Amino acid sequence: MRIQIFQTLCVLVALCGCQSAGLMADAPTPEMAVAASAADQTVRIQQDRQAILAMAGNYKVRFDFLETVSFVEGYEPKERYLSGAHEAVRVVEDRPGFISLQHILVVGNAEQQFPIKHWRQDWIYEPEQVLTFIGGNAWEMRPTTPDERRGKWAQVVYQVDDSPRYGALAAWSHDNGVSQWSPPPQLRPLPRRDMTKRDDYHAVLAVNRHAITPDGWVHEQDNSKLILRDEPHVLVREVGVNTYRRFDDFAFNVADTYWRETAAYWKDVRAAWSALEQSNAEFGLTLKGEPEELYMPLLELSSEVQDGKTSSEDAARSARDVIKQYTTSQLPPLAQRLRAQATNPPAAR
Repeated sequence: MRIQIFQTLCVLVALCGCQSAGLMADAPTPEMAVAASAADQTVRIQQDRQAILAMAGNYKVRFDFLETVSFVEGYEPKERYLSGAHEAVRVVEDRPGFISLQHILVVGNAEQQFPIKHWRQDWIYEPEQVLTFIGGNAWEMRPTTPDERRGKWAQVVYQVDDSPRYGALAAWSHDNGVSQWSPPPQLRPLPRRDMTKRDDYHAVLAVNRHAITPDGWVHEQDNSKLILRDEPHVLVREVGVNTYRRFDDFAFNVADTYWRETAAYWKDVRAAWSALEQSNAEFGLTLKGEPEELYMPLLELSSEVQDGKTSSEDAARSARDVIKQYTTSQLPPLAQRLRAQATNPPAAR
Protein backbone atom coordinates (compact mmCIF):
# COMPACT_ATOMS: atom_id res chain seq x y z
CA MET A 1 0.00 0.00 0.00
CA ARG A 2 2.87 2.43 0.77
CA ILE A 3 4.25 1.85 -2.75
CA GLN A 4 0.87 2.80 -4.23
CA ILE A 5 0.69 5.92 -2.08
CA PHE A 6 4.26 6.91 -3.06
CA GLN A 7 3.52 6.43 -6.76
CA THR A 8 0.34 8.49 -6.46
CA LEU A 9 2.22 11.22 -4.61
CA CYS A 10 4.91 11.34 -7.30
CA VAL A 11 2.26 11.88 -9.97
CA LEU A 12 0.62 14.64 -7.95
CA VAL A 13 3.96 16.37 -7.37
CA ALA A 14 4.79 16.22 -11.08
CA LEU A 15 1.41 17.71 -11.98
CA CYS A 16 1.98 20.53 -9.49
CA GLY A 17 5.21 21.48 -11.30
CA CYS A 18 7.71 20.62 -8.53
CA GLN A 19 11.23 20.69 -10.03
CA SER A 20 13.34 19.06 -7.37
CA ALA A 21 13.14 15.50 -6.06
CA GLY A 22 15.03 16.79 -3.06
CA LEU A 23 12.15 19.13 -2.25
CA MET A 24 9.85 16.14 -1.78
CA ALA A 25 12.32 14.24 0.37
CA ASP A 26 13.66 17.06 2.52
CA ALA A 27 10.98 19.73 2.70
CA PRO A 28 7.46 18.43 2.07
CA THR A 29 4.89 21.14 1.64
CA PRO A 30 1.44 21.23 3.29
CA GLU A 31 -0.11 20.62 -0.12
CA MET A 32 1.95 17.45 -0.51
CA ALA A 33 0.86 16.23 2.91
CA VAL A 34 -2.80 16.77 1.99
CA ALA A 35 -2.27 14.91 -1.30
CA ALA A 36 -0.61 12.00 0.49
CA SER A 37 -3.46 11.83 3.01
CA ALA A 38 -6.04 11.81 0.21
CA ALA A 39 -4.14 9.09 -1.65
CA ASP A 40 -3.95 7.01 1.52
CA GLN A 41 -7.70 7.40 2.07
CA THR A 42 -8.43 6.36 -1.52
CA VAL A 43 -6.38 3.19 -1.13
CA ARG A 44 -8.02 2.34 2.21
CA ILE A 45 -11.54 2.84 0.83
CA GLN A 46 -10.72 0.58 -2.09
CA GLN A 47 -9.45 -2.11 0.29
CA ASP A 48 -12.64 -1.79 2.33
CA ARG A 49 -14.81 -2.10 -0.76
CA GLN A 50 -12.93 -5.18 -1.93
CA ALA A 51 -13.46 -6.82 1.46
CA ILE A 52 -17.21 -6.09 1.42
CA LEU A 53 -17.65 -7.27 -2.16
CA ALA A 54 -15.67 -10.42 -1.35
CA MET A 55 -18.67 -11.58 0.70
CA ALA A 56 -20.70 -12.04 -2.49
CA GLY A 57 -20.73 -15.52 -4.01
CA ASN A 58 -22.04 -19.07 -3.54
CA TYR A 59 -21.51 -20.68 -0.15
CA LYS A 60 -21.98 -23.68 2.03
CA VAL A 61 -22.80 -22.13 5.41
CA ARG A 62 -22.43 -23.51 8.91
CA PHE A 63 -24.27 -21.86 11.82
CA ASP A 64 -22.77 -22.76 15.20
CA PHE A 65 -23.96 -21.23 18.52
CA LEU A 66 -23.15 -22.25 22.08
CA GLU A 67 -24.43 -20.69 25.30
CA THR A 68 -21.51 -20.55 27.70
CA VAL A 69 -22.08 -18.74 31.01
CA SER A 70 -25.32 -18.17 32.94
CA PHE A 71 -25.80 -14.96 34.95
CA VAL A 72 -29.21 -15.80 36.40
CA GLU A 73 -29.61 -18.26 39.25
CA GLY A 74 -31.30 -21.46 38.14
CA TYR A 75 -30.74 -20.95 34.42
CA GLU A 76 -28.87 -23.71 32.64
CA PRO A 77 -27.28 -22.87 29.26
CA LYS A 78 -29.12 -24.48 26.38
CA GLU A 79 -27.67 -27.19 24.18
CA ARG A 80 -25.52 -26.20 21.26
CA TYR A 81 -27.34 -25.02 18.13
CA LEU A 82 -25.76 -26.34 14.94
CA SER A 83 -27.20 -25.98 11.47
CA GLY A 84 -26.15 -25.55 7.85
CA ALA A 85 -27.38 -24.37 4.50
CA HIS A 86 -26.46 -23.38 0.98
CA GLU A 87 -26.61 -19.65 0.44
CA ALA A 88 -26.18 -17.29 -2.49
CA VAL A 89 -25.01 -13.75 -1.69
CA ARG A 90 -25.66 -11.30 -4.50
CA VAL A 91 -24.74 -7.64 -5.03
CA VAL A 92 -27.98 -5.66 -5.17
CA GLU A 93 -26.32 -2.26 -5.49
CA ASP A 94 -22.74 -1.02 -5.76
CA ARG A 95 -21.98 2.67 -5.95
CA PRO A 96 -19.47 5.00 -4.25
CA GLY A 97 -20.04 4.89 -0.50
CA PHE A 98 -22.75 2.23 -0.64
CA ILE A 99 -22.89 -1.54 -1.21
CA SER A 100 -25.93 -3.78 -0.70
CA LEU A 101 -25.72 -7.59 -0.47
CA GLN A 102 -28.75 -9.87 -0.55
CA HIS A 103 -28.62 -13.39 0.94
CA ILE A 104 -30.80 -16.12 -0.58
CA LEU A 105 -30.97 -19.60 0.93
CA VAL A 106 -31.32 -22.60 -1.36
CA VAL A 107 -32.95 -25.60 0.31
CA GLY A 108 -34.20 -29.00 -0.78
CA ASN A 109 -32.71 -32.22 -2.08
CA ALA A 110 -30.99 -33.37 -5.25
CA GLU A 111 -34.33 -33.69 -7.06
CA GLN A 112 -35.79 -30.32 -6.14
CA GLN A 113 -34.36 -27.10 -4.75
CA PHE A 114 -36.13 -23.85 -4.00
CA PRO A 115 -35.00 -20.41 -2.85
CA ILE A 116 -35.82 -18.57 0.38
CA LYS A 117 -35.11 -14.87 0.62
CA HIS A 118 -32.85 -14.42 3.65
CA TRP A 119 -31.22 -11.38 5.27
CA ARG A 120 -29.70 -8.33 3.60
CA GLN A 121 -26.68 -6.28 4.60
CA ASP A 122 -26.18 -2.68 3.50
CA TRP A 123 -22.77 -1.01 3.87
CA ILE A 124 -22.65 2.80 4.06
CA TYR A 125 -19.41 4.81 4.18
CA GLU A 126 -19.21 7.64 6.72
CA PRO A 127 -22.99 7.78 7.30
CA GLU A 128 -24.52 10.83 8.94
CA GLN A 129 -26.91 8.54 10.83
CA VAL A 130 -27.10 4.83 11.65
CA LEU A 131 -30.25 2.77 12.10
CA THR A 132 -30.13 1.37 15.65
CA PHE A 133 -32.32 -1.21 17.40
CA ILE A 134 -33.78 0.09 20.70
CA GLY A 135 -35.72 -2.97 21.87
CA GLY A 136 -39.31 -4.10 21.55
CA ASN A 137 -39.39 -4.23 17.73
CA ALA A 138 -38.40 -0.55 17.45
CA TRP A 139 -35.53 1.44 15.96
CA GLU A 140 -34.10 4.93 15.89
CA MET A 141 -31.96 6.81 13.40
CA ARG A 142 -28.93 7.71 15.54
CA PRO A 143 -26.93 10.73 14.29
CA THR A 144 -23.14 10.42 14.06
CA THR A 145 -20.55 13.15 14.49
CA PRO A 146 -17.91 13.84 11.82
CA ASP A 147 -15.18 12.46 14.10
CA GLU A 148 -17.20 9.35 14.94
CA ARG A 149 -17.90 8.38 11.34
CA ARG A 150 -14.56 9.38 9.77
CA GLY A 151 -13.12 6.45 7.81
CA LYS A 152 -15.84 4.07 9.02
CA TRP A 153 -18.56 1.96 7.48
CA ALA A 154 -22.01 1.27 8.89
CA GLN A 155 -23.43 -2.17 8.37
CA VAL A 156 -27.24 -2.21 8.51
CA VAL A 157 -28.91 -5.63 8.55
CA TYR A 158 -32.45 -6.28 7.34
CA GLN A 159 -34.97 -9.11 7.79
CA VAL A 160 -36.35 -11.47 5.16
CA ASP A 161 -39.09 -8.91 4.40
CA ASP A 162 -36.57 -6.03 4.28
CA SER A 163 -37.74 -4.67 7.65
CA PRO A 164 -34.78 -3.55 9.77
CA ARG A 165 -32.89 -5.60 12.32
CA TYR A 166 -29.86 -3.63 13.54
CA GLY A 167 -27.00 -1.37 12.53
CA ALA A 168 -23.47 -0.67 13.74
CA LEU A 169 -20.50 1.51 12.82
CA ALA A 170 -16.80 0.63 12.65
CA ALA A 171 -13.70 0.90 10.49
CA TRP A 172 -12.42 -2.00 8.44
CA SER A 173 -8.89 -3.03 9.33
CA HIS A 174 -6.46 -4.88 7.06
CA ASP A 175 -3.64 -5.61 9.49
CA ASN A 176 -1.67 -8.84 9.70
CA GLY A 177 -3.06 -10.12 6.43
CA VAL A 178 -6.70 -10.14 7.60
CA SER A 179 -9.49 -7.83 6.44
CA GLN A 180 -12.03 -7.55 9.25
CA TRP A 181 -14.75 -5.28 10.64
CA SER A 182 -15.71 -5.27 14.33
CA PRO A 183 -17.90 -2.57 15.93
CA PRO A 184 -18.60 -1.93 19.62
CA PRO A 185 -21.45 -3.95 21.21
CA GLN A 186 -24.85 -3.18 19.71
CA LEU A 187 -28.39 -4.16 20.63
CA ARG A 188 -30.09 -6.64 18.27
CA PRO A 189 -33.46 -8.41 18.12
CA LEU A 190 -33.64 -12.09 18.97
CA PRO A 191 -32.53 -14.44 16.19
CA ARG A 192 -35.39 -16.36 14.64
CA ARG A 193 -34.02 -19.63 16.10
CA ASP A 194 -34.89 -18.20 19.54
CA MET A 195 -37.74 -15.81 18.72
CA THR A 196 -39.94 -18.67 17.54
CA LYS A 197 -39.20 -20.93 20.52
CA ARG A 198 -38.31 -18.81 23.56
CA ASP A 199 -39.77 -15.96 25.60
CA ASP A 200 -37.26 -15.74 28.46
CA TYR A 201 -35.22 -12.80 27.11
CA HIS A 202 -35.84 -9.73 24.96
CA ALA A 203 -32.73 -8.67 23.05
CA VAL A 204 -29.11 -9.50 22.26
CA LEU A 205 -26.19 -7.24 23.09
CA ALA A 206 -23.84 -8.41 20.35
CA VAL A 207 -20.22 -7.97 19.35
CA ASN A 208 -19.90 -8.84 15.65
CA ARG A 209 -16.78 -9.49 13.62
CA HIS A 210 -16.85 -10.02 9.87
CA ALA A 211 -13.54 -11.35 8.53
CA ILE A 212 -12.53 -12.41 5.03
CA THR A 213 -10.94 -15.87 4.86
CA PRO A 214 -9.02 -17.65 2.06
CA ASP A 215 -12.12 -19.66 1.10
CA GLY A 216 -14.88 -17.18 1.94
CA TRP A 217 -15.69 -15.28 5.11
CA VAL A 218 -16.78 -15.71 8.71
CA HIS A 219 -19.21 -13.90 11.00
CA GLU A 220 -18.07 -14.29 14.61
CA GLN A 221 -20.35 -13.25 17.47
CA ASP A 222 -20.05 -12.67 21.21
CA ASN A 223 -23.65 -12.37 22.40
CA SER A 224 -25.18 -11.40 25.74
CA LYS A 225 -28.86 -12.35 25.90
CA LEU A 226 -30.65 -9.57 27.78
CA ILE A 227 -33.81 -9.39 29.87
CA LEU A 228 -35.02 -5.80 29.43
CA ARG A 229 -38.02 -5.76 31.74
CA ASP A 230 -37.42 -3.73 34.92
CA GLU A 231 -33.66 -3.36 35.38
CA PRO A 232 -31.91 -4.79 32.27
CA HIS A 233 -29.62 -7.72 33.01
CA VAL A 234 -27.83 -10.53 31.21
CA LEU A 235 -29.46 -13.97 31.21
CA VAL A 236 -26.64 -15.88 29.53
CA ARG A 237 -23.72 -15.39 27.19
CA GLU A 238 -23.31 -17.11 23.85
CA VAL A 239 -20.58 -17.48 21.26
CA GLY A 240 -21.47 -17.90 17.60
CA VAL A 241 -19.53 -18.65 14.43
CA ASN A 242 -21.24 -18.48 11.04
CA THR A 243 -18.81 -19.82 8.45
CA TYR A 244 -19.28 -19.11 4.75
CA ARG A 245 -17.15 -21.41 2.54
CA ARG A 246 -17.23 -20.97 -1.22
CA PHE A 247 -19.11 -23.82 -2.89
CA ASP A 248 -20.39 -23.84 -6.47
CA ASP A 249 -21.45 -27.47 -6.80
CA PHE A 250 -25.11 -26.81 -6.07
CA ALA A 251 -28.21 -25.50 -7.85
CA PHE A 252 -27.65 -21.83 -7.04
CA ASN A 253 -29.27 -20.91 -10.36
CA VAL A 254 -32.67 -21.20 -8.65
CA ALA A 255 -31.63 -18.31 -6.37
CA ASP A 256 -30.65 -16.19 -9.37
CA THR A 257 -33.91 -17.00 -11.15
CA TYR A 258 -35.94 -16.06 -8.10
CA TRP A 259 -34.06 -12.80 -7.65
CA ARG A 260 -34.30 -11.86 -11.31
CA GLU A 261 -38.06 -12.42 -11.34
CA THR A 262 -38.80 -10.60 -8.06
CA ALA A 263 -36.08 -7.91 -7.96
CA ALA A 264 -38.40 -5.09 -9.08
CA TYR A 265 -40.92 -5.97 -6.37
CA TRP A 266 -38.29 -6.10 -3.62
CA LYS A 267 -36.79 -2.81 -4.81
CA ASP A 268 -40.16 -1.15 -4.17
CA VAL A 269 -40.42 -2.85 -0.76
CA ARG A 270 -36.95 -1.57 0.18
CA ALA A 271 -37.99 1.91 -0.89
CA ALA A 272 -41.04 1.75 1.40
CA TRP A 273 -38.91 0.80 4.40
CA SER A 274 -36.31 3.42 3.48
CA ALA A 275 -38.98 6.12 3.40
CA LEU A 276 -40.08 5.09 6.88
CA GLU A 277 -36.50 5.30 8.14
CA GLN A 278 -35.75 8.65 6.57
CA SER A 279 -38.98 10.37 7.67
CA ASN A 280 -38.91 9.37 11.35
CA ALA A 281 -36.35 9.77 14.13
CA GLU A 282 -37.77 6.55 15.59
CA PHE A 283 -40.31 3.98 14.50
CA GLY A 284 -41.37 0.43 15.26
CA LEU A 285 -43.77 -2.42 14.67
CA THR A 286 -47.19 -2.67 16.22
CA LEU A 287 -46.48 -6.39 16.60
CA LYS A 288 -44.70 -7.95 19.56
CA GLY A 289 -42.24 -10.81 19.25
CA GLU A 290 -41.97 -12.71 15.95
CA PRO A 291 -43.66 -10.47 13.31
CA GLU A 292 -45.05 -13.27 11.17
CA GLU A 293 -48.16 -11.27 10.31
CA LEU A 294 -45.85 -8.76 8.60
CA TYR A 295 -43.31 -10.87 6.76
CA MET A 296 -45.51 -13.74 5.56
CA PRO A 297 -47.76 -11.53 3.37
CA LEU A 298 -44.71 -9.79 1.86
CA LEU A 299 -43.06 -13.12 1.05
CA GLU A 300 -46.31 -14.49 -0.37
CA LEU A 301 -46.61 -11.44 -2.62
CA SER A 302 -43.13 -12.11 -3.98
CA SER A 303 -44.20 -15.68 -4.79
CA GLU A 304 -47.24 -14.36 -6.65
CA VAL A 305 -44.98 -12.07 -8.67
CA GLN A 306 -42.64 -14.93 -9.54
CA ASP A 307 -45.55 -17.17 -10.53
CA GLY A 308 -47.01 -14.46 -12.74
CA LYS A 309 -50.20 -14.19 -10.68
CA THR A 310 -49.73 -10.47 -10.06
CA SER A 311 -47.58 -7.66 -11.37
CA SER A 312 -44.66 -6.19 -9.46
CA GLU A 313 -46.48 -2.86 -9.27
CA ASP A 314 -49.68 -4.33 -7.81
CA ALA A 315 -47.73 -6.49 -5.38
CA ALA A 316 -45.67 -3.50 -4.23
CA ARG A 317 -48.85 -1.51 -3.66
CA SER A 318 -50.22 -4.31 -1.46
CA ALA A 319 -46.89 -4.58 0.35
CA ARG A 320 -46.94 -0.88 1.21
CA ASP A 321 -50.40 -1.35 2.72
CA VAL A 322 -49.14 -4.24 4.86
CA ILE A 323 -46.12 -2.23 6.05
CA LYS A 324 -48.35 0.74 6.90
CA GLN A 325 -50.71 -1.53 8.83
CA TYR A 326 -48.02 -2.93 11.11
CA THR A 327 -45.69 0.06 11.67
CA THR A 328 -45.89 3.23 13.75
CA SER A 329 -43.81 6.29 14.57
CA GLN A 330 -45.68 6.82 17.84
CA LEU A 331 -43.78 4.47 20.10
CA PRO A 332 -45.14 3.45 23.49
CA PRO A 333 -42.64 2.97 26.37
CA LEU A 334 -40.30 -0.01 26.12
CA ALA A 335 -42.16 -1.99 28.80
CA GLN A 336 -45.32 -1.84 26.68
CA ARG A 337 -43.49 -2.95 23.53
CA LEU A 338 -42.04 -6.12 25.07
CA ARG A 339 -43.95 -9.33 24.56
CA ALA A 340 -45.34 -11.07 27.62
CA GLN A 341 -43.36 -13.90 29.12
CA ALA A 342 -45.12 -17.20 29.74
CA THR A 343 -43.08 -17.74 32.88
CA ASN A 344 -41.36 -15.23 35.12
CA PRO A 345 -37.58 -15.45 34.67
CA PRO A 346 -35.49 -15.91 37.82
CA ALA A 347 -34.09 -12.74 39.36
CA ALA A 348 -30.54 -11.72 38.44
CA ARG A 349 -27.84 -12.59 40.93
